[in-house]
Amino acid sequence: MHLTDITMFWGPASGGVRRYILAKRAYCAANIGLRHSLVVPGAQFSRRDEGALTTVTVPAFPLLAGKGYRFPLRVQPWIDVLTELKPDVIEAGDPYRLAWAAVRAGRRLDIPVVGFFHSDLMRMTALRFGGWTSAPIQRYIQHLYAQYDWVFAPSQIMTERLRDLGLNRVSTQPLGVDTELFNPGRCDPLMRATLGIPADARLLVYAGRNAIEKNLSVLFDAMRRLGAPYHLLLIGPDMPRPADIALTVVDFVADPQVLAGLLASGDALVHAGDQETFGLVIAEGMAAGLPVIGVNGGAVPELVDDSVGALAIPNNPASFAMAVDSVFARNPAALGAAARARVVAQFAWSARFEHLFTDLRQLRHRGVIEPASMEVHP
Repeated sequence: MHLTDITMFWGPASGGVRRYILAKRAYCAANIGLRHSLVVPGAQFSRRDEGALTTVTVPAFPLLAGKGYRFPLRVQPWIDVLTELKPDVIEAGDPYRLAWAAVRAGRRLDIPVVGFFHSDLMRMTALRFGGWTSAPIQRYIQHLYAQYDWVFAPSQIMTERLRDLGLNRVSTQPLGVDTELFNPGRCDPLMRATLGIPADARLLVYAGRNAIEKNLSVLFDAMRRLGAPYHLLLIGPDMPRPADIALTVVDFVADPQVLAGLLASGDALVHAGDQETFGLVIAEGMAAGLPVIGVNGGAVPELVDDSVGALAIPNNPASFAMAVDSVFARNPAALGAAARARVVAQFAWSARFEHLFTDLRQLRHRGVIEPASMEVHP
């Protein structure tokens, strides 16, 4: 089987979507009979073939303040590239212009096209631009995703949300974690001294983007309530640096081994975002052996409960601070061990991709994914 991924969510500071695709490519390279091609924006056209893996970049316009992301102005070159690759299935990883290129190329080739609902566009636009955007964006989502032969959502709550919009060809395909890369054994005993963090600090780690939906202000307000000995480590580009809390910032980490080491060297992972469609960095933190303090919103409750951490009321710093204290009042090491055990059992990439490619083969040969394969419960 030859699967092609196409997405504009690809740049120097890319996060979860990039890690998902790279893990998928590694899986394809390791399994006979699978071939993968990737089509993404770049400064110029290029093609690289490495065994079962092909990478094609197509020129696209750099977004102003877009942190390296690029936006395609014309879809025809992308349709032509997809047609030339002749995949068996196309997977579209964003809801913008490239999504339509995938649909049109699939029709030209007469092959299935699937969409992966990585980003909850309706809620994100409402958060940034106001509730007036909800109705037109909802209509756009209904129109776009109805074009696909199938839609994957990374969590049950996202599956239900799409079905509520009248989209029926939808099933849950959770993301996964490289549990060998992200594991407690990567803990670096020198990390705190290197970064100037007190050895006796209760180190809370956040990794991700500085974006409005991540609710970093909730973390900062919770830190003000917690005080010593808590210390916050922020990992990501363009992070704010409030001077009145115990804080260390590490700029964006491109090397996943470095990120894995930083996570494993913390005491707990904190994440105040309530718009997660899956929460990949949460699962990675769990794999690294950290308990998680999150919020009862989005897909986070599908990963986190009292046995592996704590959930706070969304957008409530006092509740978040209480949740942090509750984890350290118990046994954070035991909670972290339980968190890793959960991820290893349910979210290892190999198991996730076995489900994915089983579904894609059914779609390719039968035009539908059978019910037994449709519901994947985290």
